[in-house]
Amino acid sequence: MLEFLLEYDRVVEVGVGRRTDLAAALVASGVDVTATDVHRRDVPDGVRFVRDDVVDPDPSVYADADAVYARNLPPELHRPALEAARAADAEFLFTTLGGDQPAVPVERRTVRDGTVYVARTDPSGRE
Repeated sequence: MLEFLLEYDRVVEVGVGRRTDLAAALVASGVDVTATDVHRRDVPDGVRFVRDDVVDPDPSVYADADAVYARNLPPELHRPALEAARAADAEFLFTTLGGDQPAVPVERRTVRDGTVYVARTDPSGRE
């Protein structure tokens, strides 16, 4: 997923959890990263943390993002995360857990570790 996210200047990670390696790598490459989670999390230096629930998001967290991304995102959060990205006029990229399929229209992109889903941000489903 790193290679796709390096295209953006400012990104927001939904549900960072304890997996902070991607956020750290992005910051090290010059990307401005905000990490969110419903619980307080420790994040690497240079990563801004905001406690936020994507089901009831604070729009200001996502407002300046070029992309919103999530790793291992459960299907029930696909649509809320897409809506947060759409409201910010940002791209939405994500991976799923195991065999979970995307719950929103996507384009699939193959990466070394599996598949990255790029959600369509146009509500009509057109690009």
